[in-house]
Amino acid sequence: MLYKQFSNETKNQILSQLKDYFQEERLEEIGDLAAENILDFISKEIGPYFYNQGVKDAKGVCEEKLINLEEDILSLERPTGSRK
Repeated sequence: MLYKQFSNETKNQILSQLKDYFQEERLEEIGDLAAENILDFISKEIGPYFYNQGVKDAKGVCEEKLINLEEDILSLERPTGSRK
């Protein structure tokens, strides 16, 4: 369960948003238990897709930064050659 890593404040905010969503979009009132069950389902079944995409995005950013760093470092090279 990924959400257990959240602080209680964050978890409560997520649960509140879930309950608000159901009320506003589906005109359904759900309680705390239903919201926690939905959050648990999302965390277990859907969360890994978002997590994996985040890892891929972070990898891409790191690779881009490394390429830019390599270009910056190589730009510091000075010409070499023989003196006449």
